[in-house]
Amino acid sequence: MEDLKLIPVTEKDISVVSDLASTIWNQHYPSIIGQEQVDYMLNMMYSQRSLLEQIKIKGHLFFAIELDEKNIGFISVHEEKKGHWHLNKFYIDQNLSAKGIGSKSFQLLLQELSPQMITLTVNRKNHKSINFYFKNGFRIEEVKDFDIGDGFLMKDFIMVWKKR
Repeated sequence: MEDLKLIPVTEKDISVVSDLASTIWNQHYPSIIGQEQVDYMLNMMYSQRSLLEQIKIKGHLFFAIELDEKNIGFISVHEEKKGHWHLNKFYIDQNLSAKGIGSKSFQLLLQELSPQMITLTVNRKNHKSINFYFKNGFRIEEVKDFDIGDGFLMKDFIMVWKKR
């Protein structure tokens, strides 16, 4: 996996993120939250306008996960305070899961950020991702529900990774 890289995403590359999100979310989430909520969240978080706002206004950093010069996933983070990051998005094509790509990508992210702490939210029924985060040093800190509009709730765990 020497050819695995994190490539910074710029405003001109947001269609890459949008296309990957559509593919990966439709692979992974319908069985967890249902197709209606998947469609709603894709439109809410991955439209051209929303991605531009996340980058330009909210200061989110996006990285394409590239394997052998092919985009296979993406990561988004933002720094909440010095050394404390929030992992907004971490998605890899499900056809490539369980091959160590996620863990290697996470290690590359740690090298890129040198964080003291990383937080994230993950759906409580997303057992595959929860186990991945446990394997990579995260712990559950809180259980929380988030109203995201249109009658949809995100029923999540808040997980934390701390530098040892």
